[in-house]
Amino acid sequence: MAAKRSGGKREAGRAGRAPGPRSKAAARKRITVRKEKRGLEGAEILLALTSPEVAPLVAEVQAAGGAAIGAYREPLSGRPLLLASLPIGSVEPTPFQRDLSPTHTKRLASKIEESGSFLDPLIVVRGAGGAFWTPNGRHRLASARVLGLRQVTALISPDQDLAFKILALNTEKAHNLKDRSLEVVRMARELALRRRRAKESEFAAEFEEPPLLTLGLVYEQNKRFAGGAYRPFLKRVDRWSERTLAASLRERSGWAARLLEIDGSVKRIVEALQERGFRSPYLRSYVVARINPVRFHRSRSGNGAPPMAMGAALTRMAAAARSFDTGSVRDGDLALVAAVVTEE
Repeated sequence: MAAKRSGGKREAGRAGRAPGPRSKAAARKRITVRKEKRGLEGAEILLALTSPEVAPLVAEVQAAGGAAIGAYREPLSGRPLLLASLPIGSVEPTPFQRDLSPTHTKRLASKIEESGSFLDPLIVVRGAGGAFWTPNGRHRLASARVLGLRQVTALISPDQDLAFKILALNTEKAHNLKDRSLEVVRMARELALRRRRAKESEFAAEFEEPPLLTLGLVYEQNKRFAGGAYRPFLKRVDRWSERTLAASLRERSGWAARLLEIDGSVKRIVEALQERGFRSPYLRSYVVARINPVRFHRSRSGNGAPPMAMGAALTRMAAAARSFDTGSVRDGDLALVAAVVTEE
């Protein structure tokens, strides 16, 4: 009986504990399937090329020298889409997306050549001045040019705003932090011109997270900036602004300049540590973590407010960098940071 009571106490103790790291990780990996079905039925998806929803787009494709292949309603939202072929010279990437990777383009062109088929249509929207823009397909388009194709197949949407939403779905080449940040800040500038009164917070879905805007402005000035080292700090203090996009970008430009100044101090600290014999690849991450003024602060519960305002956090971070004592660093400190970075 005593053993049973003891076991019962252990079970009660486990039930009262907060979920551990393993259970949280398992929850993140678990996929929940929606029980109720949504979207269109098969018969509702069919759409004739003469339908008023796509007829103007069909005429534009034909005027450009392309051919309309078919049309349908997208099964989730019911928005019309046109499947067409377009002259390769009539399609351009959106002006705000990430830079082209020549290495990826050559590799993709080689694989398309090997398969003997250009299977994946570009995603195309109407851009400024009636141009055909591809927010998802830049590398496929470049590969088609490498291969000398006359025409490319495309799924064309008449919804111009789709270009700003679809970049997050781009899966033909995984984004790194620099690519995504630059893409987001270019989108923000374009949207600031199109919707002058819109608040930054209205575009949370398009921009994904506030730090990408700030980092994008930094990367524009320094393509080799170690954004990954600063991202944990920014995620603690950077929030969506309720100001207009133009005003927000001006404010963030000031933050970017301050981050670059801080990074200059961090570089000098890293050099001093290297002179002491430290050769860890995590030196910069370690130094940035040490000068992070909110690393031990808890976020305010309930409203998602940061533990410290961005301006104040940058001021304290700069002061911590200036007063950093390189003599206090021990090998064990770097080993701990390496473990944390590897887990992330």
